Order: sequence, then structure tokens, then C-alpha cells
Amino acid sequence: MRISQSCADCLYERQKKKTDNAGYLAEVKALLDNRRETDTSPYMVYLFNKVHMKYFGSSADYSDVKKQYNDLVLNMEDKLRAEINAAGDPLAKALIMARIGNYIDFGAMSSIDSSEFLSLFCTTEMREDDSETYRSFLNECAGAKSFLLICDNCGEIVLDKLMLEQLKKRFPQLTVRAMVRGGDILNDATAEDAHYVGLDDVAEIISNGEAIAGTIYDMLPDEAKAVLDTSDVILAKGQGNFESMSGQGRHVFYEFLCKCELFTTRFNVPKLTGMFIEE
Repeated sequence: MRISQSCADCLYERQKKKTDNAGYLAEVKALLDNRRETDTSPYMVYLFNKVHMKYFGSSADYSDVKKQYNDLVLNMEDKLRAEINAAGDPLAKALIMARIGNYIDFGAMSSIDSSEFLSLFCTTEMREDDSETYRSFLNECAGAKSFLLICDNCGEIVLDKLMLEQLKKRFPQLTVRAMVRGGDILNDATAEDAHYVGLDDVAEIISNGEAIAGTIYDMLPDEAKAVLDTSDVILAKGQGNFESMSGQGRHVFYEFLCKCELFTTRFNVPKLTGMFIEE
């Protein structure tokens, strides 16, 4: 998904809020000014992170935030599981809850409000436009042997776990894998986070091999490429995965909340509208 000038300006302003180091900001601006048409926001943030390490010796530390939101949603887990199990269609309910989890994004959101996040659970019914995609999703899963979930953020992955529990109940023939980030970037989920919340109880965890908040095929290790190439059904979570994967000729289902102007404009929806789409 091509970076517009407004998107580039937003990326730069976010870095300015973090530091006033002139050398660092100059290098960030140069990266943006010389970006290629094929570069995506997740890739630019990956490059910014390398420059950040050059100037400051380490990447920004989100470990406390990651634990905070993993723990917040883990404390909700039993209540949400009970609500899912009581639903007429537990998988549909779990998919909507997993999408709500995409709110916890310290890359796309200017601020994260726990109260606003919790308020989103007031509406967990599937909309009619979601239902059309959902019917196709069920049909694909019914005839599949392998399923790949491409994860996004901490906290969100607890809700992904609940969704995968229902998926495996509905389609027990599926081999389920979950792809996480290969290193620390923003509050995105790594293998360590996946094990912390118990995602490995419902899926084999694989790494995308890099500290990048997206999925860029050429940067994946061979194992991850093979899994992506051979999975019968792929569900990718979050804006970063959509930005880096869409338009590549793959059959992919995407789930995310529209959290910035680039997405609300593209899909012509209000901020925080949830999308469940098939490419």
C-alpha cells in the first residue's frame, strides 16, 4: 500500500514527538524523501528503528506497555470466553472481539485509552458487510487443511487466542500456525509475548524473522515463506499487515480497525470502524 505524502508527513511528525535530535530527524526525513513507490509504512518504521539504534543505542522500549495490555486482556479472558461460548455463533463473536483488539496499536494511534478500548466491547455483533466476508471465510476453512494467522499487537493476541480456540472447534481438521514479529518493534507481538499469553496452546508459533511491524515477503526467513506459500487460509491482522501484504496477488482475509486518515479515507468510514475483507 503506497505511502501518500500525508502519510509520510504523519510518520515524520510522530518521530518529532519522540525526540528533537536534529541528526536523527534529518536521517528520518531523508529516508522519507527518498522512499520508493513500493515502500510501505511498516518498512519505513523498520528503517527508522535502525537509525534510532544508531543514535540512541537501542530501539524504543515498549516492554512495560506490552505487558500492561497483555495483562489487561488476560484478566478479561474468562469473561470474554464465556460470552463467546454463549453466542449463537461463537466463531463470529470471537472474530469481532479479535478485531476490537486491534485498537491496541502504539504505531497508528496518537494515544491509547484503556476506557475507549473497553467501550468497544459494547458492540460485538457482526455487521451485514462483515457477514458476506464471513460466509466466504467459513467456506474456505471448511475445505482447508492449514490455517495461518498473521498477528499484530500485544493484548490483541489474547483475543486472537480466543478466536483460534473457536476456529479449531469449528474446523478440527485445520493445522493452525501463528506468525509473530521476529524482534521488538513498537508494541507488536513477538514469540515471547505469544508464549506469555498462551497463544502457543492453540497454534504453532513462527517468526517473520525481523523487527518489522508488517509482513514483507522478501524479508521473511525460508520457513516463514514456506508457511505463507502453502497455507490454505490466511488471516492477517492489523493495518501494518494490510499495508505490506495487499496487492501482492495472494488470497488473504484481513481484519483491522481503521485508525488513521489513510484508512478512513480509503474505505470511506469513520475512525475505529472495523474491517473484515477478502482479497
